[in-house]
Amino acid sequence: MSKQVSPIDPVTLTVIQAGLEQICDEMDLTFSRAAFSPIIAEADDRSDGIYAARDGALIAQGIHGLPVFVGTMQASTATIIKMIAEGRCLPPEDGDIYAVNDPYLGGTHLMDVRFAMPFYRKGKIACWLSNVGHWPDIGGAVPGGFSASATAVEQEGLRFPPIKLFKRDELDTELLAVIFSNIRVPEQRIGDIKAQYAALKVGAERLHTLFDRYGDDVVHAAIAEVRSRAAKQMRAAIATIPEGVWRGEAFIDSDGIVDEPLRIALAVERTADRRLVFDFAGSSPPCAGPMNCVLATTHSAVYLAMRHIFPEIPLSAGAFEPMEIADPFGTFLDARYPRPVSGCAAEVSQRIAESVFSALVKAIPDKVTAAPAGTSGNFALGGDDPSVGRDYVMYQISGGGYGGYAGGDGLTNGCSTIGISKSPPIEISEQVFPVLFHRYALREGSGGAGRARGGFGVDYEVELLRGNAQASFVMDHGRFGPQGALGGSDGAPGTIHVNRGGHVFQPPHITKAQDIPLTAGDRVAVQTPGGGGYGPAFERPSEAVAADVALGYYTVEQARDLFGVVLDRTSGKVRVDETDALRRHAQSAA
Repeated sequence: MSKQVSPIDPVTLTVIQAGLEQICDEMDLTFSRAAFSPIIAEADDRSDGIYAARDGALIAQGIHGLPVFVGTMQASTATIIKMIAEGRCLPPEDGDIYAVNDPYLGGTHLMDVRFAMPFYRKGKIACWLSNVGHWPDIGGAVPGGFSASATAVEQEGLRFPPIKLFKRDELDTELLAVIFSNIRVPEQRIGDIKAQYAALKVGAERLHTLFDRYGDDVVHAAIAEVRSRAAKQMRAAIATIPEGVWRGEAFIDSDGIVDEPLRIALAVERTADRRLVFDFAGSSPPCAGPMNCVLATTHSAVYLAMRHIFPEIPLSAGAFEPMEIADPFGTFLDARYPRPVSGCAAEVSQRIAESVFSALVKAIPDKVTAAPAGTSGNFALGGDDPSVGRDYVMYQISGGGYGGYAGGDGLTNGCSTIGISKSPPIEISEQVFPVLFHRYALREGSGGAGRARGGFGVDYEVELLRGNAQASFVMDHGRFGPQGALGGSDGAPGTIHVNRGGHVFQPPHITKAQDIPLTAGDRVAVQTPGGGGYGPAFERPSEAVAADVALGYYTVEQARDLFGVVLDRTSGKVRVDETDALRRHAQSAA
């Protein structure tokens, strides 16, 4: 049997592949540098990619784009292509850019607005350039769009299908007026819209250069070869997972309406032909509140979880081919109109990823971590600033601890599982909004105990300085801490405390609330979760525990109770005999 030979040499293939990725990276950079909103300009809540002309399949995505968009942008682009073919969307011309934020059309939540632009070569569409950016407000019941008690998507904001926002490179001012009439602080959105447009145009310019240099046929051959190789690499990675069915689960605190947890049940089957089948049967039914998840985001969450486990595999549609996701119809992981979905991308997707980690850490413990903090810490503050005479919407996200793993301790203050977004610098927030951060610190003791401990969350407190405002929260992991793995302890759950007029209280749903009125002098304090521990805590080297205590990560009491390590209170050194005796006693009692 003759071996199939690639039509393109390895060097050219590597250069073109890197060139496509670099184009996406430059699009990401352009988007962030030109955007007005701190959530995009500073926190990088955006992504850019290149997609196939025929079916919208992922060709390349920037390494600095949010991983949660790896599947949704592919689904969104494919939906636009399908709607054009069916006559449900105006046909494209060179210079047109479609805008869409409908969650049920391959999206996430309403605040994530996708742009898609056909890229023409010789009069035909060669591929699509698409990007997505988180707009700080899209209208709806609460500033910022994170309505913790929404019961229908209309309450979350303006929803629009694919529309030609740019026609032959000209912004449609009538459509723009409709959008601006339905959102808060529209004067800031024009900067984000132009940044999103500029990123696509930069991508088109660079892509023309790549095609001109190597020729259209060679570039298309390289794209096909990268997809084929990505599928082969994923199958090879799947081969390292033992055959069988591996089960995991994860829980969401509540849906914001009914104060009961939502369960994600997952069975992952590794088949004999080196495929993975993900089945969410047994998960909770659709919920009343905004923690429903649209199908595109459910798929994307599975893809990004596998990306965490096998990061060496190229970002290409080929990497998804050996993965099958059974239709989760009848569960909250397949949201249908008009179910609210504001918690879909930022929170539910992270619980889906956690269920994948929970299942596969048993199968390939050297490749999978304990559960990370798994929340974006969504905190929206909207109000008026009397000193400048205008309204504002501040959107704050925050990091947390990652789970311990076979190779060491979890990352401290890591970004959310689904992204690379980081908290905007507090100096920027204090310049732009009427707030003052009194504390922004590491949350000691929050990492779950284990042979490899979890990383630590953050602890911050912010005060409203002027005017009146409304605070809304859509976070998670407040009822349950991030799961430990293989005998490790769970990380500390997240907390929210609101100090209003000297009265301190926690939201009834722990991590979800909306429309909490604040006046000058009121404060909000947030503690984000720590990561889960990996392996039995009493197997952690005693000197590593002593070093953690010396750095203030844990107290002397926690060292004894959590890790079985007895330290001298004066010198901080390990009392070896007492430590050995304590650990032997614990082992014999187990």
